[in-house]
Amino acid sequence: MLGDFPPPQWVNTENLLQEMAADLASQPRVAVDTESNSLHAFRERVCLLQFSTPATDYLVDPLRFTELEALAPIFANPKIEKIFHAAEYDLICLKRDFDFKFVNLFDTMQAARVLGYPAVGLDRLLCDKFGILTDKRHQKADWAMRPLTEDQIHYACLDTHYLFDLRDTLEKELIEKERLHFAREDFVRACTVDEARRTGNGAAWERFSGRKDLTQRQLTIISALCKWRDGEAERLDRPPYKVVMDEVFIKLSKDPPEHKVDLSGAGLSEKQIRLWGDGLLSAIKRGLEMTLVKPKPAERKSDAVLRRMEKLKTWRKNLGLELKVESDIILPKIYLAALSENPPKSLAELNVLMQDSPARFEKFGAQILKTLGVKHAN
Repeated sequence: MLGDFPPPQWVNTENLLQEMAADLASQPRVAVDTESNSLHAFRERVCLLQFSTPATDYLVDPLRFTELEALAPIFANPKIEKIFHAAEYDLICLKRDFDFKFVNLFDTMQAARVLGYPAVGLDRLLCDKFGILTDKRHQKADWAMRPLTEDQIHYACLDTHYLFDLRDTLEKELIEKERLHFAREDFVRACTVDEARRTGNGAAWERFSGRKDLTQRQLTIISALCKWRDGEAERLDRPPYKVVMDEVFIKLSKDPPEHKVDLSGAGLSEKQIRLWGDGLLSAIKRGLEMTLVKPKPAERKSDAVLRRMEKLKTWRKNLGLELKVESDIILPKIYLAALSENPPKSLAELNVLMQDSPARFEKFGAQILKTLGVKHAN
């Protein structure tokens, strides 16, 4: 026995995959999770998929397959509810690696947020609701390593095994608080997944462009260092930060060294200097000589737009405090810009802008118009 439930079925052959897919296709709902190796590789990938039905836990080893097309109909089937906890990252990874499309989700973390839970991690919810203790040490494990340890397998199964009970408990509370329709809107919106940005285009320097303490030349040096680091990280297949940390680049750009002996002053270890000193100095030299990079100019919103946005933020924050939920539960972030830049003049116009959120329109529409200064909002 694995914990207090049977061991999972390990899916690592095409026949086993087809058998599992047939089982999942016959279910009205399945629990899903993924494990990736973002802390251990240059380009992360999904290294494990967990599925649970009321009768069986499955662990799918995607590293053994060239594709997982057999699972695409499960995610795209509107008659099968897919239960996740904190779905956003899983969906991004699944879209990126397998191009799955998603409909009919239930996200237990978002449900807990809509209910106003102060702590919404799966470990906390399972402990509070069912007295189940989980070990989160494996969150940072290298899930691409094989074989998985018994503890890793146990951890992976816990992420889906109890999601059915948690989902039903939270749905009952959502109904009691008359907030299920808010959660359902969020679940639908979560199904629209943007492709994750690819790693390794050398544009990591743009993260620094908003800093007021860096000149254009210093940014240019950082851009050359980032490009060098991406190449080294890809060669070693490790995350860029495990080559050299960003803070070191800032120091190097502000006081560019000319010799390896001077690199330690920026916080580089002897090992880093031995391995990469020449490469770092070459990148710094290129950054000192190359054409200055041009940061993208920050989009400047008009004062009127900023005032409307601030009013909406204040309104949703105050109402969130009253209802004991975070402010984005009242009005999701996507609507702040739309309502601030194109303020509706009537409930009919607001209804069009919020057509993907009819429950929030019905509940808060008049208050939103009033906050925007539209007369006769009631």
